[in-house]
Amino acid sequence: MSLDGFSMHALVRELSRAVTGGRIDKITQPNKQSIILSIRQPGENHLLQISTNSQNPSAHLLTKNLENPPEPPVFCMVLRKQLETGRIAGIRQHGLDRLLLLDVDSLAAGGRIVTKTLVIELMGKYSNIILVQDGKILDALRKIGENSSRVRTVLPGQEYELPPAQNEQNVFRDDLDNILDVVQADPEKRLDKAILGACQGFGPVTVKEICFSAGLAPSTRIHDLEAVDFASVKNAIKEVCEVCDREHPDPVLLVDEHQKILAMSSFPLHYLPDATALHFETISAMLEKADTLAGSYVLPDKDRFKKLVKNEKNRAQNKLQKLEKEIEEAENADIWRVRGDNLMTYQYQFRDRENPTITVPNIYSADGETMTIPLDQRLTMVENMQACYKKYNKLQRAQELLQVQKQECLENIQYLASIEASLLASSSLAEINEIHNELVAGGYLKEKPKKKNNDKPARPFHFRTENGLDILVGKNNYQNDKLTCKTARYNDTWFHTKNIPGSHVILCNGGAPLHDEDVDMAASLAAYFSQARGGSQVPVDYTEVRYVKKPSGAKPGFVIFTNQKTLYVTVNETDIRRILAQEEETKN
Repeated sequence: MSLDGFSMHALVRELSRAVTGGRIDKITQPNKQSIILSIRQPGENHLLQISTNSQNPSAHLLTKNLENPPEPPVFCMVLRKQLETGRIAGIRQHGLDRLLLLDVDSLAAGGRIVTKTLVIELMGKYSNIILVQDGKILDALRKIGENSSRVRTVLPGQEYELPPAQNEQNVFRDDLDNILDVVQADPEKRLDKAILGACQGFGPVTVKEICFSAGLAPSTRIHDLEAVDFASVKNAIKEVCEVCDREHPDPVLLVDEHQKILAMSSFPLHYLPDATALHFETISAMLEKADTLAGSYVLPDKDRFKKLVKNEKNRAQNKLQKLEKEIEEAENADIWRVRGDNLMTYQYQFRDRENPTITVPNIYSADGETMTIPLDQRLTMVENMQACYKKYNKLQRAQELLQVQKQECLENIQYLASIEASLLASSSLAEINEIHNELVAGGYLKEKPKKKNNDKPARPFHFRTENGLDILVGKNNYQNDKLTCKTARYNDTWFHTKNIPGSHVILCNGGAPLHDEDVDMAASLAAYFSQARGGSQVPVDYTEVRYVKKPSGAKPGFVIFTNQKTLYVTVNETDIRRILAQEEETKN
């Protein structure tokens, strides 16, 4: 869900007021999908984020900067070289398309002023940021070659071409009566499709709001409408244009009961009466909130580590299946011994290399049952007998080794699942760096360990119960070990999901009697910060820290415990959001 080109008309005006004339002080790239321009204006500074995330591509002002990797990507370095210290000449929109152009004036050799344009294409999964000078592409966030697209390539040195003009009408410039004539051109069309095809920049949200304001169903066919209906459509279009063209529009975000984004626009929406409407003073504030709800910000390396852990886990699970098959074969080792004993008994009754199989009375059968023994015709009878004993001895030895390998494989799968849970809970670069170092130490990643970020050290989640007790939640295996083995007191209470990878949770009660509401809160957090998130009746074990031990040589995050009790928890979404809000308040 993202803004359509019509709503971006008001966004461009808002951004233009804020950044035009400002000097670009610094450029950062917090992840591979977005860049942030630090813009200095007289008496104030602005942070302009340009995001190409397919969930919510946008350009808006930030109230708080995002964390950045220690080494900037190549595209960021190019932008720094080309645009830093430049002055923003203006920001404009190409028609009513989802395409913004940020013009930056900078000094070139000889004191000349040159204008470079940052083209911001906010078109879902095709979003891109392209740096252009004199019509030529200098660089792009996403380079597109002929192998990626036969229709359009985006490569340095090529001419940049704006999208061709469409037949759609601009509702801010063209006559509304002419627009209605285009809407009525095809009597068989649905009303919403006709408006969508006639008005430039209109998206589904804007069209649905216009149909709702006109009192018409979007699925109504054009031939079923009368003159009074088209007059209502005209008034509805005129109304949204007036609101969107105001100096200070009224942006709104519609969400459901689970805080899932249903719609957003730069003007009030009414077509979803059951949705919760969140109003904002600025469009940038709305887009920043939408990023938070949609989880658009992705920490550098987080997706890479997720894919790595998933692949390693799949490899381990495939290995486990093979081991189980080999163990099943090894359990049948006695068959080969019996075959060898029977071949030893009857070897003189048969000629070498004559038959592929022989059938003989089984010497171990009390009833004289026969057994068929397959033979390798390349070998003599004696050699076949020796091969059976060799296979028997091999399988006998393998039984114990295979069980050891199976246990190691199960522990490896469990450990990788715990890293998956850690990635789910991580929200800062320092925490991702800890997971990076853990993957390096475990041999899953062939890279050098990253240095600790002393400015922003990773810390566990910190919550407080209504009775004033602290609850600490580890975000990764290193934090889990530190919480359980060093931070927690011996008589605090330790929580963890039963046989499910997740965070260690410490309720700092110091041996004081436990209240049900405190236990429920800690158990809910243990269930939420685990792979069972979203499940019902999640089993959570809890015991005093004194009964939790870490075996020597165990992997990070692995402990054994006794004297536990088990509580079955179904996390209430409303309650957990209220609890998690404590952490957000602490950050701010």
